Amino acid sequence: MSRLKEQYQNEIVDALIKKFGYKNIMEVPKLDKVVINMGVGEAKDNAKLLDSAIADMEKITGQKAVVCKAKKSVANFKLREGMAIGCKTTLRGEKMYEFVDRLINLALPRVRDFRGVNPNAFDGRGNYALGIKEQIIFPEIEYDKIDKVRGMDIIFVTTAKTDEEARELLTQFNMPFTK
Repeated sequence: MSRLKEQYQNEIVDALIKKFGYKNIMEVPKLDKVVINMGVGEAKDNAKLLDSAIADMEKITGQKAVVCKAKKSVANFKLREGMAIGCKTTLRGEKMYEFVDRLINLALPRVRDFRGVNPNAFDGRGNYALGIKEQIIFPEIEYDKIDKVRGMDIIFVTTAKTDEEARELLTQFNMPFTK
């Protein structure tokens, strides 16, 4: 069992019950899944770029990535419906807790000029979105072997009903929010 999951089961649940006064343990918010999305707009011209993006994502997450295709044709972007334009993966269970642990303790501190993540990026229903500008902050990616620096979106989906509950849950996971 990952260190973060044990910490959630032992300490974080108690802290959340104490702060919000839940009557039932099933009311306590928990991390449901983490969705990682990487948009590769240049893939419409060069299919090899998408392959390298998928390989990078699979190294980072330890799980197979799925190709995302365009839903609509957009003439201004020279985009046709069904063209591959990105990749995503959804992490649950052990892999999710391991990824969150690596993201918070290893990857985010390696970001240049890092002052913390935006505490206002919640969607109103207890989910948190985080954008990363470069994939090289993850220790799995070798700097010499990348063809292009790419960013990604990381979405934390929680069972929390409000943003305040979700913010407290992620704070308990040591998410470095700016003050």
